[in-house]
Amino acid sequence: MSRDSRYLESILHHDIPLTREMGLKVLDWHHGQLQLHLPLQANINHKSTMFGGSLYCGAVLAGWGWLHLQLREEGIEDGHIVIQEGQISYPLPVTRDATAICAAPEEKLWKRFLATYKRYGRARLVLATWIVNEGSEEKAVAFSGQYVLHR
Repeated sequence: MSRDSRYLESILHHDIPLTREMGLKVLDWHHGQLQLHLPLQANINHKSTMFGGSLYCGAVLAGWGWLHLQLREEGIEDGHIVIQEGQISYPLPVTRDATAICAAPEEKLWKRFLATYKRYGRARLVLATWIVNEGSEEKAVAFSGQYVLHR
């Protein structure tokens, strides 16, 4: 686990105690992509699949964590990140441990977001995240979230 991964995991577990109960772990952070691990057993429902609320949290947190680490790499640590809006779909059941993934948005959107924040102290960014069953690349969950960064 990288230093950045350990750092993000400690922030999540400290600032959002629910993440400890969910057993959420930071798997990987490289090439502008964040991967989080969600264990099935800690998030199981009555159908022996992963609880939709846990999946929603994992999807939101993948975007939140991605933004947190990317801003840190840019040297921006004075902002507060909140989720403003989110749309989610659950095309497949999650029947095993899962991986929540967030990849970088288009470069021009990122640059505009940074410029807006630096100028106005507030900016919005839409991030796409998705969740796969362990060992699969098929999207079991697709999420689009609008995150706000403000001073």
